[in-house]
Amino acid sequence: MSVVPEPSGPATFDLEAVADQAIAACGGDARQAVKALLVAVDFLEAEAVELRAAVSKGYSRGRHVRAARQDR
Repeated sequence: MSVVPEPSGPATFDLEAVADQAIAACGGDARQAVKALLVAVDFLEAEAVELRAAVSKGYSRGRHVRAARQDR
């Protein structure tokens, strides 16, 4: 009889600790941490747009939507 591992749930992390780390990385300035996170999100959105463009519609079976990127 083989042992089947139980599927693990989604990765969990302490949101408070991660927020504290982001603020600490910005010298304790919460406003700078928010600005840095917004830049990171913008970068990831741009990367996702590029990746969607690189994946054929047939391969993804039309599951991704080509949304126009809004400039901020």
